[in-house]
Order: sequence, then structure tokens, then C-alpha cells
Amino acid sequence: MSASSSVPLSQKFKLPNGVEYEQPLGLFINGEFVTGKEGKAFEVINPSTGKLAGMVHEATAVDVDLAVDAAETAFYDGPWSKMSSADRGHLLLKLADLFEENLTILASIEAFDNGKAIQLAKGDIGACIGCLRYYGGWADKIHGKVIETSPESFNYTKQEPIGVCGQIIPWNFPLLMWAWKIGPAIACGNTVVLKTAEQTPLGGLYAAKLCKEAGFPPGVINILSGFGRTAGAAIASHMKIHKVAFTGSTPVGRQIMKAAAESNLKKVTLELGGKSPNIVFEDADIDRAVEWINFGIYYNAGQCCCAGSRIYVQETIYDKVIDAFKRRAQANVVGNPFDEATFQGAQVSEAQYNRIMAYVELGKKEGATVEVGGERHGSEGYFIKPTVFSNVTEDMRIMQEEIFGPVCAIAKFKNLEDVIQKGNSTAYGLASAVHTRSLNTAVEVANRLRAGTVWVNCYNSLHWALPFGGYGESGIGRELGKEALRNYTQVKTVNINLS
Repeated sequence: MSASSSVPLSQKFKLPNGVEYEQPLGLFINGEFVTGKEGKAFEVINPSTGKLAGMVHEATAVDVDLAVDAAETAFYDGPWSKMSSADRGHLLLKLADLFEENLTILASIEAFDNGKAIQLAKGDIGACIGCLRYYGGWADKIHGKVIETSPESFNYTKQEPIGVCGQIIPWNFPLLMWAWKIGPAIACGNTVVLKTAEQTPLGGLYAAKLCKEAGFPPGVINILSGFGRTAGAAIASHMKIHKVAFTGSTPVGRQIMKAAAESNLKKVTLELGGKSPNIVFEDADIDRAVEWINFGIYYNAGQCCCAGSRIYVQETIYDKVIDAFKRRAQANVVGNPFDEATFQGAQVSEAQYNRIMAYVELGKKEGATVEVGGERHGSEGYFIKPTVFSNVTEDMRIMQEEIFGPVCAIAKFKNLEDVIQKGNSTAYGLASAVHTRSLNTAVEVANRLRAGTVWVNCYNSLHWALPFGGYGESGIGRELGKEALRNYTQVKTVNINLS
């Protein structure tokens, strides 16, 4: 962290794949990029090298106040307050078009800023485009009902926007989470103050530039780079913010909820951690199941809240599956995110790398066996080899706690009752999967697992039309689909006496 006097509001960047562009570095408040009022800036580190990538301006509580004031003015008094729902939807569709036009730049920023493989980053931006278009289509279809009670009254409900919404997004899918939050909030007519993760601020700032280009009125979308303990805390406790959405860890989610309750009882949605079971029955197609197991845990370098990190295999096929899975995990290409052949890029930061490796050492001490991996990959940056633990028990911390990296534990189960008990033996309930040729088995397991999503013969199959969220300590509310609109509207009842 340092003073921002030497940090410009934008700077030309040239990325490792040759992409050159103008990177915004300021805070995006009221339609303009500005410096923070306290004159602070912080470093952005390239996780592939561990070296300084640049500096961005830092938002503090006073900048949150300014952004909220701009958002409140836009909501109540500005052009946004008079805009039709169809026009709001048109702006989201135009923003989606701009994401599509800038797909290569946006994906390259994600690979550079986050360390993820460029092929996965391109998929993320494609999903951003789909999400923004989906909610652009919803904007003029959000309506209430007429409710008959008696001939002497006329009653109807309205789905009204909440107002200023605070949004705090994580570093693992920076732009995808940006789109997941912005899309439904804007479709419903709200205004937004969004804080990006301090590890990955670059993509959100470039997307802010596209918001201005799309024609969003000043103050409707405000994007702040800053730290959770300052800017994030200010958003969670702000008296003029009436809805806060957070994606991140369960401990921080608890803090957000407490701050919301102790301030103005703002509406809260939380998409939090997970320790998801990935279950393989003896009748499964083993080769296909292994491909999905591999994708389920090593996608995005394991930095995925719904990662299939607890793998349960029926004991009759356990040896075959673990042998095939070890070979598949070792075949993953780990390394330079800008190499199109790379599947697993870097962990996002040195702190995250150290946290994951501490869990690897813990697993060894707990008595689990490292089948593959468990080591650093290369000598530069924050890369970890795909890691598989066997000989695990349910009470081990590596089976109960979210590691958030390319590390999984594989265990045996006897029968359906045994695996249901094991699958539900966690405080989390975000996602799960079952691999079987039996429709009856698939449906029974899906019905009995306590998780917000159950995948059958696949994993990480997300779509903007499908609700996503968790049971238990995995969160409150749902992202995506029609369900997400509930988070950003409130119901008003109008009763007209006709007598």
C-alpha cells in the first residue's frame, strides 16, 4: 500500500500474449474514474510470476460514501429513475455486446490478474455475456399480480427495486461474479456500489469503462477497488445501502451478516464456501466419471466454491478409479496461463498458495496418503501440482474444511445409505454430484443430498438460467435464474377501496 500521487487514472498495459490496451486504475464513481479521497493505492501482483503488475487506487470508507450518494441520487432523481424497464434491459444487452467485442482483452486481463488458464478465462467471459443478455431479457418482465379478495376492493402487488445495492465479489471468478451481481440488480432497476477483490481489481475496472461506453447514466454502476476490512466493511454497514450481496468465505459471510443486522437490517444474500461430495457408484462409466472428477476439482486451479473436493467411490471399483484418476490428474497441463494448452494456472496469491500447502502438510500429519502431487510446480509464481489424498477418514480436517485449491481426498463407500450419510457429513451444502447409470439411484441420491445443486454424470455444469446457491453454511439466497430477481426486488401491496 502506498500514496496514489504517482498512480495515474489509467495506464497502457501489454500482457504476455501481446494484447495491448488502456487499463483504468481509478475508482469508478458517478460515471468517472477518480482518485481515492485519502490518496491511497495498492499493488496488484501477477500470480504467475509473483512480481508487481501495477498499482490501483484504493477506496476507503469515504469513497464508499461518495459512491453510495451517487447511486442514491441516480436511483431517486437521475435519468435512471425515469427510465423504462425495456430501456434498462437494452443497456444490459448493449453491455453484453461490448463484452463480446472485448472478449480477448477481458479474458487476457483475467488470466493476467487471476492466474487462470486463458482457455478457462475465455469461457468465463462467454458466460458473462450470456448472463448479461439473460437479465437484459428479464428487465421488462418483472411484474406483480392482481389479487381478488372482494367486489369492493381492487388489489395488486408491485415488484419494486430495493434501491442502492452493495455488492462484494471474490477473486476466483472476478468478471463472472461481476456479471452475476450486476445483471439481476440492474434488471430490477436498482443502482450498485460494487467492490472487487483486492487481489483481482483489473477486470472490474475495465468492465466499468464498458458500462460508461454502453450508456449507463452516472451513478447507476459504481466500481471500487479496495480491501474487505475497510471498503467492504463500509458497504456492509452503510445506512443508505439496503441490500448487500457477498460471495466469498463463510467466516467473512458471518461478518457481513452481522454488520447488516447491526446497521439498518439490510437485505442479505450470501454465496459462501463448500466441501462438495462427488460420488461414483459401481455401475458408473468409469472413464467418463474420472474425466468429470478431474474437472470437478482441478477446474480453476481448485479455486472454486463448489469444487468436488470430497470424492467417494464405491469400494468394488475403488482401485480402478483411483488408478485412472491418478493418471488423469498427472496429465493435466499446469503452467503459463497464456498457453492455450494449459488447464491449471496459478493460485491467485502467495497467501493462498501458502494456505493450500499448509493443508497438504496437515493431511500428511493426519495420516492421509499423497497419491499424486502435494508439491510446488515450477520455480516461479504460485503453482501447485494436482494433488490427490487417499486413506482419509471423515474426521480429518482435509475432509471437513474448505481448502480452495487443487487438492482432493478420495474415500470408499459401501452402499447408498453409507454414502448419503458421508455426503451429508459437513456443515456446507453448496453442490454435489453422482455418477451412475441408474436413473433411480441418481434421483434418490439427488433428493437426499443436502446441497443446492446436484449434478448427475457431470460436474461444474453452471448456466445463467439455473439457480445456484447453498444449504447450511454455504449461504443464503440464490444467484442466477429467475430466483436471483427475488434478491433485488421488494413487494408492495396496493389495496383500493371501491365502495
